[in-house]
Amino acid sequence: MAKTKRLGFGRMLVWLLLVAAIAVAITGYLYRAPIDGYANVGSAYAARVVCSCRFVAGRSLEDCEKDKLAGMELVTLVDDAEAKSVTARFPLVASHTATYRDGYGCVLEAWEE
Repeated sequence: MAKTKRLGFGRMLVWLLLVAAIAVAITGYLYRAPIDGYANVGSAYAARVVCSCRFVAGRSLEDCEKDKLAGMELVTLVDDAEAKSVTARFPLVASHTATYRDGYGCVLEAWEE
């Protein structure tokens, strides 16, 4: 009898996880435009600000990461010291690179549409 109850609980757990996954997928689909917009703007902003912090102000990448705004915790940063660029990524959605140019400061690469 205990085995039957455990089997029932396992099935119920699987169904609950399936329903939760479907709900998350539907929500992601319905809000895909705002998510894409925020991800693009957030990663572009982070790339530009951190590039300036890194290559104009001369601070370390770890120190520059402190300048990210609240809500930008998912944006990851990678710098390329040789190319003097910083790439900011929002997982699975957006990625933008800013490159330091003498006389211009940090400039974002052109956005793809």
